[in-house]
Amino acid sequence: MQILTDQSLDLDQFMIGLKRRNPGEREFHQAVYEVAEKLIPFINQHPKYARAKVLERLTEPDRIIIFRVCWEDDQKNVRVNRGYRVQFNNAIGPYKGGLRFDKSVTLSILKFLGFEQIFKNSLTTLPMGGGKGGSDFNPKDKSDAEVMRFCQAFMTELSRHIGKDKDVPAGDIGVGAREIGYLYGQYKRLENEFGGVLTGKGLAYGGSLIRTEATGFGCVYFAREMLDTKGDAAEGKTCIVSGSGNVAQYTAQKLLDLGAKVVSMSDRTGSIHDPDGLTQEKMNYVIELKTGRRGSLREYADAFGVSFLEGARPWGIPCDMAFPCATQNELNGDDAKTLLANGCMLVSEGANMPSTLDAVKAFEDAKILYAPGKASNAGGVSISGLEMTQNSMRINWPREEVDRRLQAIMHDIHAQCVEYGQDDGFVNYVKGANIGGFVKVADAMLAYGVV
Repeated sequence: MQILTDQSLDLDQFMIGLKRRNPGEREFHQAVYEVAEKLIPFINQHPKYARAKVLERLTEPDRIIIFRVCWEDDQKNVRVNRGYRVQFNNAIGPYKGGLRFDKSVTLSILKFLGFEQIFKNSLTTLPMGGGKGGSDFNPKDKSDAEVMRFCQAFMTELSRHIGKDKDVPAGDIGVGAREIGYLYGQYKRLENEFGGVLTGKGLAYGGSLIRTEATGFGCVYFAREMLDTKGDAAEGKTCIVSGSGNVAQYTAQKLLDLGAKVVSMSDRTGSIHDPDGLTQEKMNYVIELKTGRRGSLREYADAFGVSFLEGARPWGIPCDMAFPCATQNELNGDDAKTLLANGCMLVSEGANMPSTLDAVKAFEDAKILYAPGKASNAGGVSISGLEMTQNSMRINWPREEVDRRLQAIMHDIHAQCVEYGQDDGFVNYVKGANIGGFVKVADAMLAYGVV
């Protein structure tokens, strides 16, 4: 029973205030609405959170750092980009979240990602707060020397604001092994210390096994947990995967390992439809194409004689399970209706907020197995947290140990979603993830008083 007091929150009024304070930040508004819609009824049932204005405090970052990044390209031209770090909340541990280098990066996108990271990191049960950062620098078509010079300039400023017990960035879109190496090398030079201040590092200098694969593997492990609740399994299921970066690659790889059939992947140029399904040979081709040569999936279509859907995402392809692994808002309400009409019974998000609010509502109304990214794509940051642990202990766990711990974490995240997501005999994973991620952070904030 909901207990209403003069401190009770109203969703519409809350969002009006948030939009007034954060004008024009559509992605951030969307992320907060999706959380607040589920949290406000819970908060109104537990007035201690309303009295302490916990949700209002959670939606206001601790600090936002914006800085200029100047560097020289190979032609000796001076280039100028903008760098960011949003340190959102460190109630349960140091700020933790990736760095994204892409021309699409804006403050709104980084605030939505940092806000989501609070709940995602809390769900892992590891002591990590939420943050995010990056730049509008586009590493595509840049030489290694140009990327190095940019990363060194970026880290020269960022180094003032991070540390292994303060803020531990990782990689994200546009920030892979190459970029992490350059960033960490500059940090080590500036601070004269070898510590766990970045995760996603190479194995030669403090990285963890399975970090590259972790987000994709975790996305499938979470789907497996959902299927288990129905006495079902992935074997024999037809799956569509969007994206072709490392999250999509290792989502597809783990699905193959579990006996599922993956019939699609996508990139910015379009989607492939391979009715016979990817094989290990085809998967190796995709990894070399996208990680090595950075080519278009059109080459895959030509090489294996399959359909290439020019400029289209794969949501019109009939499937049993869908894994959006590309980017935010790639799957809208009409796409969701098409998936449902074609028999899709499970959606597990590998990307951050890939489904629009309309799509989420369609999945919830249909009561399919739908996992929001803050739960299903938490595998990456989970292994980052385990990398921090290994750095602190000065050890490296073997692959089997890291994978075992990853599966255990995804199992625990699923259990929290089930505990808090019960809704008339149906598990609403959006509700479960939001409330499950909130409680631990909120209780820590209450313990600290008004700070």
